[in-house]
Amino acid sequence: MTTGTKNPRAQRYFHQINPSRTHWIKWDQIGLNPTKSDLENYIFLFPLHHPPLRSLAPVITSTPMPRARSSTLDPRPSTLSHYLLAWFAKNARDLPWRRTSDPYAIWVSEIMLQQTQVKTVIPYWERWMRELPTIESLAKAKPEKIHKLWEGLGYYTRVRNMQKAAQFIEQIHNGKFPDAFDDVLALTGIGRYTAGAICSIAFNQPTPILDGNVIRVLTRVFGILENPKDKKANERLWNLAQELVVHATRNTQHASPCSHLNQSLMELGALICTPREPKCLVCPIAKQCFAFQNSRVNEFPNLEKRAAPTARRFSAFVVERDGKFLVRQRPEGVVNAHLWEFPNLELNGEPMNTSTAVKELFGFTPGEVKSLCTIKHSITRYRITVEAYRVGAPSSRSARTKITSRLPSRSSALQERWFPLAELHKLSFPSAHKKILKTLATITA
Repeated sequence: MTTGTKNPRAQRYFHQINPSRTHWIKWDQIGLNPTKSDLENYIFLFPLHHPPLRSLAPVITSTPMPRARSSTLDPRPSTLSHYLLAWFAKNARDLPWRRTSDPYAIWVSEIMLQQTQVKTVIPYWERWMRELPTIESLAKAKPEKIHKLWEGLGYYTRVRNMQKAAQFIEQIHNGKFPDAFDDVLALTGIGRYTAGAICSIAFNQPTPILDGNVIRVLTRVFGILENPKDKKANERLWNLAQELVVHATRNTQHASPCSHLNQSLMELGALICTPREPKCLVCPIAKQCFAFQNSRVNEFPNLEKRAAPTARRFSAFVVERDGKFLVRQRPEGVVNAHLWEFPNLELNGEPMNTSTAVKELFGFTPGEVKSLCTIKHSITRYRITVEAYRVGAPSSRSARTKITSRLPSRSSALQERWFPLAELHKLSFPSAHKKILKTLATITA
């Protein structure tokens, strides 16, 4: 065995030294303290920066591993489904919505998980199921309640569509969540992926799923270099997902093979086959993966470059009068519809005189305008900065009229109200304005 150098081209695999047998092994097969015999039997190829492996740096070889030939791959759906089901049985995360087969609960989780991380969703889902445990309770809930329960998750159209769908289920399906794929797909706010996820997870039906995680797994395993959003490539991916879940039905050792197969694909993409630094060494289907075997993992999926982020700046005004604060409710048909916010305006790159802006917005000259806080957050491709100011308003009757009449002239559909601080906490705010409220509460406590 030769002693290697810190060659950056050393590939990140464990490979058995016997050239007549190709066998990929997991780290836990040899442990963190291998014996001399272990070291003589294996050549270790791994990144030197990996902390648990630094002690074995002397045995790194600089000899690059030859590329695997595609003929050695076996990405057949029957093979993949077998390995995926076995892996999921041992490695699935214990998530609260996985402890139920209630289609309503699974539906809620799937909608919440769109564009949102699992760790963020868990407390929201648990609170939602306590407050609105049934389809009927959602159908009859007040808009204020569903928005408050959703506050912080963003993309509020999702929650309004859920209520419309719940009301439809109550009217058309007698309050029972439909179990036919086409009926689920017909519900407001549910697309092909969500319908497939609900039908497979709740009803163990062989319906395919295709989200970002699954796309990443399938393009790497099958070496699909075309943009997965292109019609032809996308349809191929759907067909592969369909084949996998159909083959899963032939596994008689699992009570819910379709449910577990689809969840295993999502889980693999979330935990192992990640966008950056995927954990290929512990992947259950690494031997079947075209990208891994050909050292091309980072080439898949071949997505178009994202648009450059756009910076936007706003000024928000926390106007106080007689212990109450002015807020306004956003109208139907706009972003964050029905949510409340502090009066604000978007800046177009020009410096703003805050006193002048207050006079234009509210019709009075403020005695003092104090900086309250600066909030930075992101929504899709926008990088938003909100500078919040605290403004004291005169308590005279004339001032009252000016304050409430100037604002609607800029957006006539907005509803303005004055609330004491305690009442503000009962309203639903977008994330940035929720942070402003939190800062205000801290200062006035």
